Amino acid sequence: MKKPLPIDVDDFKKLITSGYYYVDKTLFIKELLDKKGDVNLFTRPRRFGKTLNMSMLRYFFEKKDSQPELEENKKLFDGLGIMEAGERYRGEMGRYPVICLTLKSGKQRTYQSAYHKLRRELANEFDRHRKIKERLSPEKAVRYQKILEETASEDDFSGALQFLSEALWESTGQKSIILIDEYDVPLENAYFNGFYEEMSDFIRSLFESALKSNPYLEFGVITGCLRITKESIFTGLNNLKMVSILSNIYDEYFGFTQKETEALLDEYDRADKMEIMKEWYNGYRFGNAEVYNPWSVLNFLDALRENAGALPMPYWANTSSNDIVKSLVERADISVKGELEHLIDGGVIEKPVHEDITYDSIYGSDDNLWNFLFFTGYLKLVDRRLQAETEYILMAIPNIEVKHIFKGTIRNWFTEEIEKKDLGKFFTAIERGNVRYMEEELSACLQETISFYDYAENYYHGFLTGLLKTQNKYRVISNQESGLGRPDIIMKSASIRGLAIIMELKVADDFSEMEAGCIQALNQIETRKYSMELEMEGYKDIIKYGICFYKKECMVLKI
Repeated sequence: MKKPLPIDVDDFKKLITSGYYYVDKTLFIKELLDKKGDVNLFTRPRRFGKTLNMSMLRYFFEKKDSQPELEENKKLFDGLGIMEAGERYRGEMGRYPVICLTLKSGKQRTYQSAYHKLRRELANEFDRHRKIKERLSPEKAVRYQKILEETASEDDFSGALQFLSEALWESTGQKSIILIDEYDVPLENAYFNGFYEEMSDFIRSLFESALKSNPYLEFGVITGCLRITKESIFTGLNNLKMVSILSNIYDEYFGFTQKETEALLDEYDRADKMEIMKEWYNGYRFGNAEVYNPWSVLNFLDALRENAGALPMPYWANTSSNDIVKSLVERADISVKGELEHLIDGGVIEKPVHEDITYDSIYGSDDNLWNFLFFTGYLKLVDRRLQAETEYILMAIPNIEVKHIFKGTIRNWFTEEIEKKDLGKFFTAIERGNVRYMEEELSACLQETISFYDYAENYYHGFLTGLLKTQNKYRVISNQESGLGRPDIIMKSASIRGLAIIMELKVADDFSEMEAGCIQALNQIETRKYSMELEMEGYKDIIKYGICFYKKECMVLKI
């Protein structure tokens, strides 16, 4: 029997004791101890193993009340890389109180609701250590109990991590390791829901008390998607070590390397799917390491276990609203639209990079939006250069899965935009055979869109069908058999006494060939008798259009 795959399993103990397949990342512990950072901030895209790594750190370092509990935790690491790293590292097992807090649940629509959820997370961590309350002074025990019962003031909750580390010191005589997972989730949520300032004030106070000049701190590890500094979330934290996707250290501990992915596929007898896996889910570059998206790899491999012919899917696309891509598309001017088209076509763009970004500066410039896309995994690093004091990076879309996100977002945006347009004059022009107005309107709409598919005929077919379906007067039929072939588009009124319209589309390789393309389309309508079915139904008034496209230009002829 093959081991089950750990899809959505982010508790290290559960993963090991339940026999899930584990891609060994335990040497992350060794590097963390070697580099001795007081407070370490790791920024990586979502679903790249941050939470599982934090859980692993907790089970490795956490001091237990009894020897059997300690031995139970030690067994979790049997046969893993950290156990072969040397006694120096094994000796660190089970030595420290560990405070472990996740902020990923802070996604509510109001500040009070989000604050209440974070307060509950803090109370739960106090409850996990509740045995120490008996060893505290009466005054501190009362304060501890108020946090447990969630009756403490907001000031007490903003200082809760520092207070818990102090209480653990008094109880154990040992400094604490503080682990904070997904620290920026409540900040992103607060920005999009309009209470960013209140939430950033709370998070700042929580971090300052726990991580800045805290005498009871051994070291801290924080994870998130972005580094947020301008609002002073990390003000005065001179001991903060920033490890972003541009850093060469710790580069292979988030995501799956080529070797790890190959081993996974070999284990489940799907080595023949390596190329598909690479095209869809590889391409991310963290420091010097090129890695795969672990969430998507595991999900696709799970599908392949059930069916060797399973097709790849955009699994990562379904784990978030992708609001940042939507924002870029909605705000795109002609220059940004051109850059998006170039990226989707496999090209690269160059932008200045800066890591000190904030949610309320997203829309300050297009460069800020591109930086958000880069640091959250929607674009990958191709190359980098320094010019004067500014660093520039070449960016590209990493793989097919992310390209799917861009394309899907653009389609949805285009549909929404078309629904807002008044196309009454355009449909009147179609009914009256006003080809000049049709050309102008179609070309204008194309100029506003963000194109992909290399301007192939199916792109224009989807574009035109989307426009035509915004009216309710005609039934729009696409590629349905008629006569001796399948006309691209037929529009017909509900009554046979009304109008029927046939549209055949062509794509020219050069602007000068557009008229010839229209004539070819009209000839095809005639020679393949596309009007036959309509005539048999009883339609007498039939207009036939030959439409040719070249990039974002359109020409229309009729008979």
